[in-house]
Amino acid sequence: MKAVVFGGTTEGRVFSRQLAELGAEVLVSVATPLGAEEQGSTPGLTVRCGRLEPAKMTALLQGADLCVDATHPYAVEATKNIRLACAAAGVEYRRLLRAQSPLPEGSVCVDDAASAVKYFADTSGNILLATGAKELPVFAALRPERLFPRVLPTAEGIAACEAADIPHKNIIAMQGPFSKELNLALMRQFNIRYLVTKDGGAAGGFAEKAEAAQEAGVQLVVIRRPAEAGETAETILTRCREMLK
Repeated sequence: MKAVVFGGTTEGRVFSRQLAELGAEVLVSVATPLGAEEQGSTPGLTVRCGRLEPAKMTALLQGADLCVDATHPYAVEATKNIRLACAAAGVEYRRLLRAQSPLPEGSVCVDDAASAVKYFADTSGNILLATGAKELPVFAALRPERLFPRVLPTAEGIAACEAADIPHKNIIAMQGPFSKELNLALMRQFNIRYLVTKDGGAAGGFAEKAEAAQEAGVQLVVIRRPAEAGETAETILTRCREMLK
Protein backbone atom coordinates (compact mmCIF):
# COMPACT_ATOMS: atom_id res chain seq x y z
CA MET A 1 0.00 0.00 0.00
CA LYS A 2 1.22 3.48 -0.88
CA ALA A 3 0.10 6.34 1.36
CA VAL A 4 0.68 10.08 1.20
CA VAL A 5 0.61 11.94 4.50
CA PHE A 6 0.43 15.73 4.52
CA GLY A 7 2.15 16.47 7.81
CA GLY A 8 4.40 18.97 9.51
CA THR A 9 2.61 18.40 12.84
CA THR A 10 3.43 16.30 15.89
CA GLU A 11 0.53 13.93 15.27
CA GLY A 12 1.49 13.69 11.61
CA ARG A 13 5.02 12.61 12.48
CA VAL A 14 3.82 9.97 14.94
CA PHE A 15 1.14 8.65 12.58
CA SER A 16 3.42 8.42 9.54
CA ARG A 17 5.99 6.43 11.52
CA GLN A 18 3.31 4.07 12.80
CA LEU A 19 2.05 3.58 9.26
CA ALA A 20 5.55 2.82 7.96
CA GLU A 21 6.00 0.27 10.75
CA LEU A 22 2.89 -1.54 9.47
CA GLY A 23 4.69 -2.06 6.16
CA ALA A 24 3.15 0.71 4.07
CA GLU A 25 5.15 2.80 1.60
CA VAL A 26 4.75 6.28 3.08
CA LEU A 27 5.45 9.64 1.47
CA VAL A 28 5.26 12.56 3.91
CA SER A 29 4.76 16.01 2.43
CA VAL A 30 5.83 18.93 4.62
CA ALA A 31 5.80 22.63 3.77
CA THR A 32 9.09 23.77 5.31
CA PRO A 33 12.67 22.59 5.90
CA LEU A 34 11.94 22.78 9.63
CA GLY A 35 9.09 20.32 9.14
CA ALA A 36 11.42 17.97 7.26
CA GLU A 37 14.05 18.28 9.99
CA GLU A 38 11.53 17.41 12.70
CA GLN A 39 10.15 14.48 10.68
CA GLY A 40 13.58 12.84 10.64
CA SER A 41 14.44 9.58 8.92
CA THR A 42 12.41 6.37 9.25
CA PRO A 43 12.66 3.14 7.21
CA GLY A 44 9.87 2.94 4.65
CA LEU A 45 9.22 6.66 4.82
CA THR A 46 10.18 9.37 2.30
CA VAL A 47 9.93 13.10 3.04
CA ARG A 48 9.07 15.71 0.43
CA CYS A 49 9.63 19.36 1.38
CA GLY A 50 7.94 22.41 -0.14
CA ARG A 51 4.54 24.06 -0.40
CA LEU A 52 2.26 22.65 -3.08
CA GLU A 53 -0.50 24.15 -5.17
CA PRO A 54 -3.60 21.94 -5.73
CA ALA A 55 -2.42 20.80 -9.18
CA LYS A 56 0.93 19.65 -7.79
CA MET A 57 -0.83 17.95 -4.89
CA THR A 58 -2.91 16.03 -7.41
CA ALA A 59 0.24 15.00 -9.27
CA LEU A 60 1.88 13.89 -6.02
CA LEU A 61 -1.12 11.69 -5.22
CA GLN A 62 -0.99 9.75 -8.49
CA GLY A 63 -0.66 6.03 -7.72
CA ALA A 64 -1.42 6.42 -4.03
CA ASP A 65 -3.98 4.21 -2.29
CA LEU A 66 -4.66 6.57 0.60
CA CYS A 67 -4.12 10.20 1.60
CA VAL A 68 -4.04 11.26 5.24
CA ASP A 69 -4.40 14.95 6.00
CA ALA A 70 -2.46 15.54 9.22
CA THR A 71 -1.98 19.27 8.75
CA HIS A 72 -2.53 21.78 11.56
CA PRO A 73 -6.11 22.23 12.84
CA TYR A 74 -6.04 25.87 11.71
CA ALA A 75 -4.60 25.17 8.23
CA VAL A 76 -8.03 25.53 6.62
CA GLU A 77 -6.78 26.38 3.13
CA ALA A 78 -4.35 23.46 3.09
CA THR A 79 -7.07 21.01 4.09
CA LYS A 80 -9.39 22.40 1.41
CA ASN A 81 -6.71 21.98 -1.26
CA ILE A 82 -5.84 18.44 -0.12
CA ARG A 83 -9.51 17.41 -0.31
CA LEU A 84 -9.77 18.82 -3.84
CA ALA A 85 -6.56 17.10 -4.91
CA CYS A 86 -7.76 13.75 -3.57
CA ALA A 87 -11.04 14.10 -5.45
CA ALA A 88 -9.19 14.95 -8.65
CA ALA A 89 -6.75 12.04 -8.23
CA GLY A 90 -9.43 9.57 -7.15
CA VAL A 91 -7.58 8.80 -3.89
CA GLU A 92 -9.24 7.93 -0.59
CA TYR A 93 -9.04 10.86 1.84
CA ARG A 94 -8.85 10.69 5.64
CA ARG A 95 -8.56 13.63 8.03
CA LEU A 96 -6.50 13.06 11.19
CA LEU A 97 -7.96 15.22 13.95
CA ARG A 98 -6.09 16.63 16.92
CA ALA A 99 -8.06 16.48 20.18
CA GLN A 100 -9.33 19.83 21.43
CA SER A 101 -8.41 21.27 24.82
CA PRO A 102 -10.75 22.22 27.65
CA LEU A 103 -10.71 26.02 27.98
CA PRO A 104 -9.98 27.41 31.45
CA GLU A 105 -12.70 29.44 33.15
CA GLY A 106 -12.38 33.12 32.32
CA SER A 107 -10.90 32.56 28.87
CA VAL A 108 -11.85 35.07 26.19
CA CYS A 109 -12.77 33.27 22.95
CA VAL A 110 -12.70 34.97 19.56
CA ASP A 111 -13.39 33.70 16.06
CA ASP A 112 -10.19 34.89 14.41
CA ALA A 113 -7.21 37.23 14.63
CA ALA A 114 -9.28 40.20 13.42
CA SER A 115 -11.74 39.66 16.27
CA ALA A 116 -8.85 39.54 18.72
CA VAL A 117 -7.60 42.89 17.41
CA LYS A 118 -11.07 44.38 18.01
CA TYR A 119 -11.01 43.03 21.56
CA PHE A 120 -7.69 44.76 22.23
CA ALA A 121 -8.82 48.11 20.81
CA ASP A 122 -9.87 49.48 24.22
CA THR A 123 -7.19 47.76 26.30
CA SER A 124 -3.66 48.51 27.37
CA GLY A 125 -0.76 46.27 28.32
CA ASN A 126 1.68 43.96 26.58
CA ILE A 127 0.42 41.08 24.43
CA LEU A 128 2.25 37.79 23.96
CA LEU A 129 1.28 36.44 20.54
CA ALA A 130 1.61 32.68 20.35
CA THR A 131 -0.36 32.42 17.13
CA GLY A 132 2.44 32.11 14.58
CA ALA A 133 3.93 34.49 12.05
CA LYS A 134 1.05 34.18 9.54
CA GLU A 135 -1.30 36.17 11.79
CA LEU A 136 1.10 39.09 12.29
CA PRO A 137 -0.22 41.26 9.42
CA VAL A 138 -3.61 41.34 11.18
CA PHE A 139 -2.16 42.18 14.60
CA ALA A 140 -0.05 44.93 13.02
CA ALA A 141 -3.15 47.13 13.35
CA LEU A 142 -2.28 47.40 17.06
CA ARG A 143 0.59 49.48 18.42
CA PRO A 144 3.68 47.36 17.64
CA GLU A 145 5.39 48.18 20.94
CA ARG A 146 2.61 46.25 22.72
CA LEU A 147 3.22 43.11 20.70
CA PHE A 148 5.61 40.32 21.69
CA PRO A 149 5.27 37.66 18.96
CA ARG A 150 6.73 34.22 19.52
CA VAL A 151 7.76 32.90 16.12
CA LEU A 152 9.93 30.12 14.77
CA PRO A 153 13.65 30.96 14.62
CA THR A 154 13.67 31.17 10.82
CA ALA A 155 14.36 33.96 8.36
CA GLU A 156 10.66 33.93 7.43
CA GLY A 157 9.59 34.33 11.05
CA ILE A 158 11.88 37.30 11.64
CA ALA A 159 10.91 38.87 8.31
CA ALA A 160 7.21 38.66 9.25
CA CYS A 161 7.94 40.48 12.50
CA GLU A 162 9.91 43.18 10.71
CA ALA A 163 7.14 43.60 8.13
CA ALA A 164 4.72 44.23 11.02
CA ASP A 165 7.13 46.84 12.47
CA ILE A 166 7.68 44.80 15.64
CA PRO A 167 10.62 46.23 17.63
CA HIS A 168 13.51 43.77 17.53
CA LYS A 169 13.65 43.70 21.33
CA ASN A 170 10.08 42.33 21.33
CA ILE A 171 10.72 39.40 18.99
CA ILE A 172 10.81 36.01 20.69
CA ALA A 173 12.27 33.61 18.11
CA MET A 174 12.13 30.14 19.62
CA GLN A 175 11.14 26.61 18.66
CA GLY A 176 8.87 24.64 20.99
CA PRO A 177 7.73 22.67 22.81
CA PHE A 178 7.55 25.15 25.68
CA SER A 179 7.15 24.13 29.30
CA LYS A 180 4.85 25.92 31.72
CA GLU A 181 7.94 27.26 33.47
CA LEU A 182 9.36 28.77 30.28
CA ASN A 183 6.02 30.31 29.35
CA LEU A 184 5.77 31.79 32.83
CA ALA A 185 9.31 33.18 32.66
CA LEU A 186 8.59 34.89 29.32
CA MET A 187 5.36 36.44 30.65
CA ARG A 188 7.19 37.84 33.65
CA GLN A 189 10.24 38.96 31.68
CA PHE A 190 8.16 41.00 29.23
CA ASN A 191 5.46 42.15 31.66
CA ILE A 192 2.75 40.41 29.65
CA ARG A 193 -0.89 41.28 30.34
CA TYR A 194 -2.54 39.18 27.59
CA LEU A 195 -1.70 35.89 25.91
CA VAL A 196 -3.22 35.16 22.50
CA THR A 197 -3.10 31.54 21.37
CA LYS A 198 -4.89 28.99 19.27
CA ASP A 199 -6.28 25.75 20.64
CA GLY A 200 -3.35 23.66 19.53
CA GLY A 201 -4.27 20.83 21.89
CA ALA A 202 -1.68 18.80 23.79
CA ALA A 203 0.61 18.70 20.74
CA GLY A 204 0.61 22.50 20.62
CA GLY A 205 1.38 22.92 24.32
CA PHE A 206 -1.98 24.54 25.08
CA ALA A 207 -2.15 23.36 28.70
CA GLU A 208 1.33 24.68 29.45
CA LYS A 209 0.37 28.10 28.09
CA ALA A 210 -2.98 28.19 29.89
CA GLU A 211 -1.51 27.13 33.23
CA ALA A 212 1.29 29.69 32.98
CA ALA A 213 -1.20 32.44 32.13
CA GLN A 214 -3.35 31.55 35.13
CA GLU A 215 -0.38 31.59 37.49
CA ALA A 216 0.91 34.90 36.09
CA GLY A 217 -2.52 36.58 36.20
CA VAL A 218 -2.46 36.96 32.41
CA GLN A 219 -5.72 37.10 30.44
CA LEU A 220 -5.96 34.14 28.05
CA VAL A 221 -7.41 34.98 24.62
CA VAL A 222 -8.13 31.91 22.48
CA ILE A 223 -8.79 31.95 18.75
CA ARG A 224 -11.42 29.28 18.21
CA ARG A 225 -10.59 26.23 16.16
CA PRO A 226 -12.40 25.92 12.80
CA ALA A 227 -15.14 23.27 12.90
CA GLU A 228 -14.30 20.14 10.93
CA ALA A 229 -14.91 16.42 10.79
CA GLY A 230 -12.22 13.78 11.05
CA GLU A 231 -10.93 10.68 12.79
CA THR A 232 -8.46 9.54 15.43
CA ALA A 233 -5.11 8.04 14.48
CA GLU A 234 -6.20 4.58 15.66
CA THR A 235 -9.33 4.65 13.49
CA ILE A 236 -7.29 5.52 10.40
CA LEU A 237 -4.62 2.93 11.27
CA THR A 238 -7.36 0.29 11.50
CA ARG A 239 -8.40 1.22 7.96
CA CYS A 240 -4.75 1.01 6.85
CA ARG A 241 -4.41 -2.48 8.34
CA GLU A 242 -7.43 -3.57 6.29
CA MET A 243 -5.86 -2.16 3.13
CA LEU A 244 -2.57 -3.92 3.83
CA LYS A 245 -4.17 -7.39 4.09
